Amino acid sequence: MKLLPLRYWIAAGTLCLASLGACASLPNVTALGDKLEPAAAAAPTVKGPHGELSDARAKALLSKRWAKGTLDLQAQASLEEAATGVPLIAGNKCTLLFDGPQTLTEMLKAIQGARNSINFETYIFDQDELGMKFADALIAKQREGVVVNIIYDSVGTIGVPAEFFKRMRDAGIRLIEFNPVNPAKVSGDGWKLNNRDHRKVLIVDGKTAFTGGINISATYAKSSLFRSASRPASKDDVGWRDTHIKIEGPAVQAFQWLFIRQWTKADKYDLPEADYFPQPVIAGDKVVRVLGSDPGGHFEIYKAYALALQEAKKSIHLTSAYFVPDRQTVDALKAAAQRGVDVKIVVPGVSDVGLVVYAGHAFYDELLAAGVKIYQLKLAVLHAKTAVIDGKWSTVGSTNIDMRSFLHNSEINVIVMGEAFGNEMEKAFQEDLRDSNQVTLDAWRKRPWANRMKEWAARFMNYWL
Repeated sequence: MKLLPLRYWIAAGTLCLASLGACASLPNVTALGDKLEPAAAAAPTVKGPHGELSDARAKALLSKRWAKGTLDLQAQASLEEAATGVPLIAGNKCTLLFDGPQTLTEMLKAIQGARNSINFETYIFDQDELGMKFADALIAKQREGVVVNIIYDSVGTIGVPAEFFKRMRDAGIRLIEFNPVNPAKVSGDGWKLNNRDHRKVLIVDGKTAFTGGINISATYAKSSLFRSASRPASKDDVGWRDTHIKIEGPAVQAFQWLFIRQWTKADKYDLPEADYFPQPVIAGDKVVRVLGSDPGGHFEIYKAYALALQEAKKSIHLTSAYFVPDRQTVDALKAAAQRGVDVKIVVPGVSDVGLVVYAGHAFYDELLAAGVKIYQLKLAVLHAKTAVIDGKWSTVGSTNIDMRSFLHNSEINVIVMGEAFGNEMEKAFQEDLRDSNQVTLDAWRKRPWANRMKEWAARFMNYWL
């Protein structure tokens, strides 16, 4: 946790340097669904273990009758595919994981059970007790003959001694430092320090994948006491509230492809041979879409979020660690609330990066005035990045609702279609609401002037946060 402010300020500094050139911008997604409407008439593309499903089978997966006034999953899936170019994948098992201890235990269990390959991509990989535990487990599997490949971000690991990664290299593990801070280490198409790899992905044997908000750091080793009746006795006992997802089934191939694409873009060396794409098998009944976005790409995750907000009929429930929305997102949230959608957002009450919190505060007045409900999580550092729309469109991933995630980072999110998983997401959201304080418009307008000045100053940094 101590290293995070340093990483943040280094990243902010690089962004200020980058600002000397032209600023990148997000695409116009206003009324995106209307622009894509012709595509909604067709059945969405759904892939299974044996290839693409017929239109009839694809429609059957998404044609359950829902109560009027809620999201039409089939239409939403078709619009989303038209916007992102990414198909749905059927036959998966999706397991929600909450906070570091549960998630990290499951990840280590998967690593220890690996038989063929481990592909691991992370923003932060600290040399602390937890980081050493993961490094030891990965080294042990490499020595057993399992192929281990790691991508770690240079800014995210800025304070980690080189010897930590050298030890893994010496054991035979292949590692790539993504976008090195030192330009002398850069190969390929030049030094693009502003672009970071913010993904957190573990893929084991091409059969199991993990993603979400959790990095490899002792910071995440302490639970937020989510769903616990007990409360921390002091600030030292405060944990981090985060969410991860474990995927088993054909969708793991999409994770594998995104990892390999990121590896080859680094232009370092070839991946060692392994069975990265075993024959997929049906592991469950969940239909998912795996979205990866990159700087200068097609804004797949941003477009998926925009569509979901615009098409919502009943509820928008967001959990956002770093909530610094762009103007189009603010307008979409306000428009949803004004047409009667229940819009609730859980944001940090305690954060590791204070400037980001104040930048997000700059939008509270107009959001609250429009009917958006905002809650600040107590007794934990919020780091989760999740959403559930109308109780049946859900997403878990690494993407924050901010310009940095949508413009400058490599990110990954999983979208899960359906009410069963949506119910799980809703239950988790309601638990977070229970542990939060609501921000009312009246109280907000009476906040101290010192806070207003911080918000005013932070708002000018919106683009670079």
